[in-house]
Amino acid sequence: MRAAAPAETTASAESATVPRAVGAPAVSPLLTRLAAERATGAFLRAQGTLYLVDGRVVHAESPAAPGIDVLLTAGGALAAQGWQEALSTAGIRNEVGRELVASGRVTAGELEMCHLGALFDAAFFVLGAASGPTRFRYGVAHWLGRVRPVPAAALERETLRRRALLDSIWPRPEVDTAPVVPRAPAPGQTVTVRQRALLRLADGVRTPTAIAWALGRPSFHTLIEVRRLAAAGLVEVPGTPEREPVSVALPFPAATECADPDIALLRRVRDALEAL
Repeated sequence: MRAAAPAETTASAESATVPRAVGAPAVSPLLTRLAAERATGAFLRAQGTLYLVDGRVVHAESPAAPGIDVLLTAGGALAAQGWQEALSTAGIRNEVGRELVASGRVTAGELEMCHLGALFDAAFFVLGAASGPTRFRYGVAHWLGRVRPVPAAALERETLRRRALLDSIWPRPEVDTAPVVPRAPAPGQTVTVRQRALLRLADGVRTPTAIAWALGRPSFHTLIEVRRLAAAGLVEVPGTPEREPVSVALPFPAATECADPDIALLRRVRDALEAL
């Protein structure tokens, strides 16, 4: 019989060696160990928290990423009042997700898609390269409850894939945290619908994270667009000579034209998880 787990485990730099397959880098050795132990609790870092049940990640939160409440309400799937009612009714039981579906406020599919979007988005920041100290508190549960548990290994693979994707677009991460300052497009240069929605909020003060919260979209997808804009010369890059900011608005489409294509991506993520 295994001895009782301690109330809290701390790994100041997560330097402990954990066996892994050759060629598979560990984003977090402690997370890998907890998954192998089928641990339940909260994995805490400065950038946010992962919640585990039986070694699988059931939810993630980060101040750098809009939560599931923002994704549900900003996208129009759920009224803000409906969210608060479900939180008040079922939060103490850690069954908010179940309450949302049982009450008919959202469908199971809507909840699952937004949950996966929020989980992978927040986890990208929690498992960031500059992570610092990590703690794990055994037995801590999240108020949302289980929706779609994600294997820790799948979360680590997706985090590495996202890092590589951003660097392949524009290998200067300073644009991820700097205020977004638009530049005037060159003659004939095109801007996508999603980029126009982003640039409409780029006032030289808002960072990509602030814009993501305002749009109600995952922060990682906003980072992708910001890096694409940087690569195209459409936003200022810290440390480079400044050009005159855009003073005349681009021909932005109406809000109804800003369809969010992220559902297709989340469906592919869900299908990949089901195949594990």
